[in-house]
Amino acid sequence: MKKRLIITGLLLLLLVFPLKVYHDTNYFKVNQETFRSAKLPADASFSITHLSDLHNKVFGDNNEELVSTVEKLNADMVVITGDMIDRHTEEFDQMFSLLERITEINEHVFFVTGNHDFEHPDFEQLLSGLRERGVTVLDNKNRQITVNGVPVNVVGIDDVATNHEQMGVAFQGISNDNYTILLSHAPEVINEYDNIPADLVLSGHTHGGQVRIPPIGAIVAPGQGLFPELDKGTFEFGQDQLLYIDSGLGTSLLPIRLFNQSQLSLITVSGVG
Repeated sequence: MKKRLIITGLLLLLLVFPLKVYHDTNYFKVNQETFRSAKLPADASFSITHLSDLHNKVFGDNNEELVSTVEKLNADMVVITGDMIDRHTEEFDQMFSLLERITEINEHVFFVTGNHDFEHPDFEQLLSGLRERGVTVLDNKNRQITVNGVPVNVVGIDDVATNHEQMGVAFQGISNDNYTILLSHAPEVINEYDNIPADLVLSGHTHGGQVRIPPIGAIVAPGQGLFPELDKGTFEFGQDQLLYIDSGLGTSLLPIRLFNQSQLSLITVSGVG
């Protein structure tokens, strides 16, 4: 009887494991986070849809599921923290079509480069295609926008992992009185620079490890090696300063996720009541 139970259990595991991998890799979820800041009036708030690390993956016919979700979330801005393509992507059509539809939904769409973007041989074509479709490429630049009556700084740096960032240039001319968001593909930016003048840093790059082991967490992440500290979620790095790492939508190297479902995030920033 014990042998039968063991064999049955092993067979169930062999069946469930591939299903779990398939689900986590091919069906995305929306992760919701709320952050508070004294820089906003008590009754004020704004929302951000955060996408990262798509790596040219498609969800549904012509990315219909992804577009529909972005539309339903109806955030005040959309930020994309790099690696919308893979370094081996041959055609940009799917990704361009996706972003064209997202910019029709939202007028504030911001993009910063990731390592795969920079390492693609058609990098300049990628950037020009994004700009042509209404995406604001923050290549060591910043923008101030007003959202629900609140002035917000959106700062973007080129990929830190490939040493293309220019932090000083990116922050030129901004007012520290405004709530400031820094978009950086690699989260290690908080270890590379002291006194980053941002209230919130939004990153990707790690894929949350792609494969995680409960309750240990991520096995490996680019730039950090085994059992990375900055894998996914929210981290404090200064006084009233937060880093949020989205584990992303796509995959790289191995086309699998496990215990780490594909996701995008809806982030709400509100005042302190």
